[in-house]
Amino acid sequence: QVQLVESGGDLVQAGGSLRLSCAASGLIFRLATMGWYRQAPGKQRELVATVTRGDSTNYADSVKGRFTISRDISKDTVYLQMNSLKPEDTAVYYCAARYLNRDYWGQGTRVTVSS
Repeated sequence: QVQLVESGGDLVQAGGSLRLSCAASGLIFRLATMGWYRQAPGKQRELVATVTRGDSTNYADSVKGRFTISRDISKDTVYLQMNSLKPEDTAVYYCAARYLNRDYWGQGTRVTVSS
């Protein structure tokens, strides 16, 4: 079955950087659209960034210019490089995959940005 395992969440000061990783298994990684979503306390889950099988990327306006999504086909892994972090980036970050018209989610990794 498809599994997504996130890592890299941490406590960081405002202005700092983190890189999240998501290791995928149980799918043909190069055929999947991969994405990162986040859910802050008391808020709905929202899109952060996606990368398609054709390597097109899309970002939420709130993270454009600060976050970068990338994928390593050889490692079946998608990354989210987060720079210039702000307290409002505090959330649980979820990895997602759309594969063969089905959506899959990881368990999430927590990012806390202190001011």
